[in-house]
Amino acid sequence: MSASMRTYIIRRLLLIIPVLIGVTLLIFAITQLFSPVERASLYIRDPRQAKDLPSIIKKYGLDLPVYIQYFRWIDQVLHGNLGWSESTHMPVLKALITHFPATAELALYAAPLTIIIGILLGKLAAIKKDTAVDHATRIMAIIGWSLPSFWLGIMLLAIFYGGLGIFSPGRLSVWAENLVLSGEFKVYTGLYTIDAILNLNGAVLLDALSHLALPVTTLVTINIALLMRIMRSSMLEQLNKTYVIAARARGLKWKTVIDKHATKNALISVVTISGLLTAGMLSGMVITETVFEFKGIGYWAAHAATQLDIPAVLGFALFAGTIFVIANLIVDILYAYIDPRIRLG
Repeated sequence: MSASMRTYIIRRLLLIIPVLIGVTLLIFAITQLFSPVERASLYIRDPRQAKDLPSIIKKYGLDLPVYIQYFRWIDQVLHGNLGWSESTHMPVLKALITHFPATAELALYAAPLTIIIGILLGKLAAIKKDTAVDHATRIMAIIGWSLPSFWLGIMLLAIFYGGLGIFSPGRLSVWAENLVLSGEFKVYTGLYTIDAILNLNGAVLLDALSHLALPVTTLVTINIALLMRIMRSSMLEQLNKTYVIAARARGLKWKTVIDKHATKNALISVVTISGLLTAGMLSGMVITETVFEFKGIGYWAAHAATQLDIPAVLGFALFAGTIFVIANLIVDILYAYIDPRIRLG
């Protein structure tokens, strides 16, 4: 790694601190919309504690000046105390840790497929501009972008699960779930496909993959459309630039010009969207997870919101905000890797 690249990464890591502070300030400001009594109720784990609201207000300093409350809240967050989730009857942090593996497993398969296929099809459409291939990919993009995710998910369930009796909702079949809960199947990561490989259990692996098929298909179909269109536009822009014409004039092969020059420069705009799509998946896919009963972060957040579980919703907001901040940091680093001029600017 070059010195300029190290300097760029360090600079970006330092800049992430004020951004994270801004995220916490925004979330804390939302909590201030509630009265001290309403906020004190967030710490109640037992209905019998309701009579102790004044002591709870005093204990957590909910009647103190706002800036003192903020620093006390930050101290609680840094110690892992995000409050109590009444909808799941557990601390918010534990609920996040419990539900995140399901979301991470969906993203593990959906994000790479979306990015790889989107880039390849967008690149192909640009190279084959105004041909049948180009028209076909553009129609696919328009259809995919126009489909509501809940409708596509329901249709896939109706066809494959309702009609053919395969690809059922949930993360595992009943027999596989019982095996996991029995203790015979060791859970290492919470990602059942990975854990099945580590347990050398092919049956659970196939079952977990079959349950991933429909939600991953839904996510890829919806999200791939945007990447295809952006990659096509970016690639066409690069192919019309003078450096491509000059490279061809020097006798370079068309494939070399495409792969080593045009594609690399075209990826700069695609990286941003890819980062945001991945961050969106990791922070929870509310509709897809709900339709397929894939109990991840999005499913949990939607359930918490319907139960007016304020600590859970705020914890989810803090988690999602952090994911997007980290995603933007990674995108910035990838920018600098693809185009060295960025880190030297």
